Amino acid sequence: MTVDAKQTSAEVAPKPDMVTLTIDGTEVSVPKGTLIIRAAEMIGTAIPRFCDHPLLDPVGACRQCMVDIPDAGNGRGFPKPQASCTMPVAEGMKVNTQLTSPVAEKAQRGMLEFLLINHPLDCPICDKGGECPLQNQALANGPGESRFTELKRTFPKPVSISAQILLDRERCVLCARCTRFSEQISGDPFIALVERGALQQVGTYEQDPYDSYFSGNVVQICPVGALTSAAYRFQARPFDLVSRTTTCEHCASGCELRTDQRHHQVKRRLAGDKPDVNEEWSCDKGRFGFMYSRGDDRITRPLVRRGGVLEPASWPEAIDAAVQGLRAAGASVGVQTGGRLTVEGAYAYGKFARAVLGTNNVDFRSRPSSTEESDFLAAHVAGRGVEESVTYADLEAAKHVVLVSFEPEDESPIVFLRLRKAVRKGGLKVTTIAPFLSRGSDKMSATLVPTAPGGEAEALHSLADLDAGSIILVGERAAVLPGVLSAAAAKADATGARLAWIPRRAGDVGAVDAGCLPGLLPGGRPVADAAARVDVASHWGVPTLPAEAGLSATEQFRALAAGTLKAVVIAGVDPYDLGNPAAALAGLEAADFVVSIEQRASAVTERANVVFPAALLEEQAGHFLNWEHRHGRVNTIIKQPVSPMTDIRILAALSDALGSDLGFRAPGQAYTDFSELGAWDGARPAAPAVEAVPAQGELVVAGWRELLDASQGNDYELALRATARPAVARVSTATAERLGLTEVATVEAEGSSLVLPVDIVPGMVDDVVWVPVNPGLGERLVAAPGSPVRVTPVTVVEGAEA
Repeated sequence: MTVDAKQTSAEVAPKPDMVTLTIDGTEVSVPKGTLIIRAAEMIGTAIPRFCDHPLLDPVGACRQCMVDIPDAGNGRGFPKPQASCTMPVAEGMKVNTQLTSPVAEKAQRGMLEFLLINHPLDCPICDKGGECPLQNQALANGPGESRFTELKRTFPKPVSISAQILLDRERCVLCARCTRFSEQISGDPFIALVERGALQQVGTYEQDPYDSYFSGNVVQICPVGALTSAAYRFQARPFDLVSRTTTCEHCASGCELRTDQRHHQVKRRLAGDKPDVNEEWSCDKGRFGFMYSRGDDRITRPLVRRGGVLEPASWPEAIDAAVQGLRAAGASVGVQTGGRLTVEGAYAYGKFARAVLGTNNVDFRSRPSSTEESDFLAAHVAGRGVEESVTYADLEAAKHVVLVSFEPEDESPIVFLRLRKAVRKGGLKVTTIAPFLSRGSDKMSATLVPTAPGGEAEALHSLADLDAGSIILVGERAAVLPGVLSAAAAKADATGARLAWIPRRAGDVGAVDAGCLPGLLPGGRPVADAAARVDVASHWGVPTLPAEAGLSATEQFRALAAGTLKAVVIAGVDPYDLGNPAAALAGLEAADFVVSIEQRASAVTERANVVFPAALLEEQAGHFLNWEHRHGRVNTIIKQPVSPMTDIRILAALSDALGSDLGFRAPGQAYTDFSELGAWDGARPAAPAVEAVPAQGELVVAGWRELLDASQGNDYELALRATARPAVARVSTATAERLGLTEVATVEAEGSSLVLPVDIVPGMVDDVVWVPVNPGLGERLVAAPGSPVRVTPVTVVEGAEA
């Protein structure tokens, strides 16, 4: 019988660059260069292995995958068994696995016996017990008793490789999966195999913990229980868990995750297998950041303000109070949706604003934004399908990728992994327009174009080697740098390069497509286009839609403070994420009426007149649209005996009480309604060009949000928060000398200040100070990139805290 890797017909001849060999008497044709272990998989033969992983370079460390090769394709065979995970196939090769060869079976049993000599038999208490390849193979193929009667090797345990990752050295089988992942995939070589022979073990640098945003992957790919996480250690047995896939809610990468729950509580997350997106990896925030709803600030019942105090109320009481306040405001109301919503939730808020409240005052951007960004999103992002967008595959195939106001490792970690993979495998050139070469950019061997905030547009214009094989990736931080988005679009048009916008939050692309912008209807339909309004109004079954462009989130807060906007319905918004938190809080204080739909207590709920508790993401279904516009399924993980009050159900109840019909009550109905409306096939207005404005001041501030910071998504997972990188103030060598900065400095801007250690960065652009936007210490510098900043040295007294 002949089995082709592409076709199952025995009559089809091998294609060019295909190799035909025989495995256990079965012919198989595979691409040239395929490893024997992969060829065996194509005919359904599983060769035991520990070190082999399809996304890691072969190493042949464990020797468990031994096979017998009586003919290597040249009429001669190997006298001894060979590792199938390192040997490529050859034309005419004959391979016998453990299924047909006593020699291969004996070799594999012998290696298994060697591995078990010092391995502890602690399966009942090991976190890997029940899903351990070593356990499975020992039970299936190993001897019933051990011939080794001496004392086993032991080590003190566990060793904290980092605050999150723990190592039990006696369990390690030296497969080198963890060290290869760290070196090859994430680029964080902080763990390595040390010593030789029987003393060999996983080691770390004495002065440095394992510092990686992707450390949880080494736990998942460890074939035994040598590496465990502090978050899951001793939490559950694998056979007690109920598993379901979902899409990560933290960033716009769109990772598929496997969520495991027990007794209606999520116990852990693992990276799913989605080759088109995250392959088999995830960042630590997506893996461990699911505890944010476990605190005392979780809102579990409606609240209504009576006599100046928020008091618990029934659902009917809260809905009546909200309706009374919204009716009093009329059309003078704003809607803000934040970034936690699925596309169904965002679509519901957009429809509620326009079809029920009769206003275009709707915005998802609970962060610094601009009119230039609104125009850019309408012209270049909204209504695109994945077939029209840049994809992960395009990144790997590109010749040149330019990063503008975008730091992949912090703002979209899987994009970082795919770029690094392309650099390592295919020679991709990465150029970053930034003040300095960040750690992530350095791991991608990126070329730095040293640029102060405000100079990105000029730097883009200066790039001369862009063409149709190039991609420009622009981040959401460009919104507050005038002219940068316009320059990125113009450069793409002039050179044929492709352009992609990568926001930081999972719900942002879906919110754009759902029409949660003041001048944009669902599917990229412009509010100003009468035909677009008629199209949507007809689909929604309403007479008309408001034609006047609405207010952005920032403008809504300003209008609330001025009294020209009376009320606001707000969900998933943290005022401290905005460019001017004080102005946002002042607007909420001055508002006549505030309806908050939220999961946790916040600065918004403290100022709200009515608070509705919204269901957690794990309690509902839906979709996220990632930066590629790919739809990622969100599945219900924790099923409630009574349907939870999701954002959609709350809005539907408010619509009913206001005398309107939202048209749906469940995510599935909302998704169908959104899908049936589809994308706009009419003309879209071009984004007007905006002139760049150079940074003002002798010293200006730069910064971005690091992946692990003080955001709510990292709350209540102490080990995760402990792995956040220390906050520092980065300056160039010349700037440090000019300002007399050595160890610690005070950074002041617009009435806020931080005291931070100084990190002097060679090659950084002068007259710029970089600070993290939302550092783990919980305070932040309220200043837009390019704003003037004052930095003064702090004298450190020996023996005292700075």
